[in-house]
Amino acid sequence: MLLGRVIGNVVATRKNDKIQGAKLLLVQPVSLNAEPFGPVILAVDSAQAGVGDTVLLVVEGRAAMTALGRPGAPVDAAIIGIVDQIEPCVVIAEP
Repeated sequence: MLLGRVIGNVVATRKNDKIQGAKLLLVQPVSLNAEPFGPVILAVDSAQAGVGDTVLLVVEGRAAMTALGRPGAPVDAAIIGIVDQIEPCVVIAEP
């Protein structure tokens, strides 16, 4: 699972039957400090996300299909949640 920021919409007038009606979004993976890294990912939205939202993203086909509730859908990535707040914890190593 990754954190990402939604940076755009994708409109496709023709889609595979298993993803008809699904919203497609472009997501830029980000670090805990909101720094972008890696390539932009095309994901199917299952959380009603929008441009500018920080989201939880799965990037494995089976997890994406399960999140969408569409068995056999040809998807590799899905948005499964919208992040409200990130609270990283600090780990102090013992000497």
